[in-house]
Amino acid sequence: MDVVQLKNKIMTTQETLNNVEKALDEIRPFLMSDGGNIKLLSIKDTIVKVQLQGACTGCSVNQMTLKSGVEATIKKYAPQIEEVINVA
Repeated sequence: MDVVQLKNKIMTTQETLNNVEKALDEIRPFLMSDGGNIKLLSIKDTIVKVQLQGACTGCSVNQMTLKSGVEATIKKYAPQIEEVINVA
């Protein structure tokens, strides 16, 4: 079983996946209201790879959305995550 140490708490890979999915479920309605969406591609160590979809792909502020919206929300649910990367 893969685990990530998190300030006296060990989070399994499955728990991390579940928490990242919860974060995406929280942010998804905001993306969908602007014609976009997001798909989780992978989690490797402390890096999450996602794919912005729909209107988000051509949006001029998608990097701001990715960092201040998506990444911040994911870190709220899974603080061990260090970076979120959009894979086009």
